[in-house]
Amino acid sequence: MATVERFEDLEIWKLARELVNMIYEVTSDNKFAKDYGLKDQIRRSSVSIMNNIAEGFESRTVKRFINYLGQAKASCGETRSVCYVALDCNYIDQEKFKKLYTLSTKISGKIKRFIDYLENYDSNDRIKEAMVEYKSC
Repeated sequence: MATVERFEDLEIWKLARELVNMIYEVTSDNKFAKDYGLKDQIRRSSVSIMNNIAEGFESRTVKRFINYLGQAKASCGETRSVCYVALDCNYIDQEKFKKLYTLSTKISGKIKRFIDYLENYDSNDRIKEAMVEYKSC
C-alpha cells in the first residue's frame, strides 16, 4: 500500500484530472464549443470532481474528507448525465461518449470504495497525521 501524503498522490485525483483533460478536449470541438451553457456545465462538473477530492484531503479530517468525496462522486454522476446530452445533441460520437462514460464510472467506483475504506477507519484523526493508506482498486 502506498502512503498518501498529498492529494496529488491519490489515484482518484489523477484519474479525475485525466477526465478533466478529456472533457476540455471534446468541448473545444466546434459544435460543442458553441453551446456555451452545456460546455460550461460539463467543464464545471468535471473540475468539481478533482477539486472536491483535493479540498476534502486538505480539510484534513476523515469525516470532512468523506463528505467532500461524496460531492466528488455526485459530480461524476452530473458529468455522465451531461455526456448523454452531448451525445444526444451529436456534439460527441458514441466512441467519445464511451470513453468519458467509462472513465467517470471508474472514478465513481473508486471514490465509493475509498469512502467505504474511510468509513471503516478507526478514527477521526487528521488525514495527514493519520497518514491514511488505501489500496488502489
